Amino acid sequence: MQITPIHTRVFQEKEDLPAFIAAHIASVSEKTVLTVSSKLVCLWKGRSVPYESLAQKEQLIQQESQAALPTPLAWLTIKSGMMMTNAGIDESNADGKLLLLPADCYAGAAELRAELQKKWGVKELGVIITDSMILPLRAGVIGAAVAYSGFKGVKDFRGRPDIFGKKLTVTLVNAADALAAGCALTMGEAAEQCPLCLVTGAPVEFVDQTNPDEIKYPPQDDLYTPLLRAAKLIK
Repeated sequence: MQITPIHTRVFQEKEDLPAFIAAHIASVSEKTVLTVSSKLVCLWKGRSVPYESLAQKEQLIQQESQAALPTPLAWLTIKSGMMMTNAGIDESNADGKLLLLPADCYAGAAELRAELQKKWGVKELGVIITDSMILPLRAGVIGAAVAYSGFKGVKDFRGRPDIFGKKLTVTLVNAADALAAGCALTMGEAAEQCPLCLVTGAPVEFVDQTNPDEIKYPPQDDLYTPLLRAAKLIK
């Protein structure tokens, strides 16, 4: 598998994102996965407001979340079935604005994929919208997929034997977040200006229709549910 970050100029709000991408990436081969920073998607969809105050930001965080819990570093929130900080609202690399995730990131990923399929003349293409996330009890951020399109984001190993013939009973592999994390490591978090990344040779199954529910884990079965309930983040 090969991961290639793409350096670009600064993207402007409400600019044509498919055209911007195609201007920096002339062509791709079949079975390529493209990762795109969520900031570009926020700007593409015009999801920004001028930053006024911390109180304004916190109000937006609560409005944009299904659940929100203040912590010393940030708000721990649940949005679109995913745990993230500050409901994905960001002010870094935003020139005095607060960037808000689109209401339906999966629709945005599907739209972007369809436009790029036409521009590049490919059928098997994956698109991931990436954002930063924090793992419990780990320093630093990693990349995560807030949405994706064109491939199966979860690989199911249940029923397969391990090297000693024992059948796996619970093992699912989160391919979408794993690819996002690898790409984010090369895209950077500061002034790198690499909001795009290409992945070739990814071990994923390309599909025409993506099921957003496949990656959402039932709260009643989730490993962290007891902690979230104790913190009153979920019922």
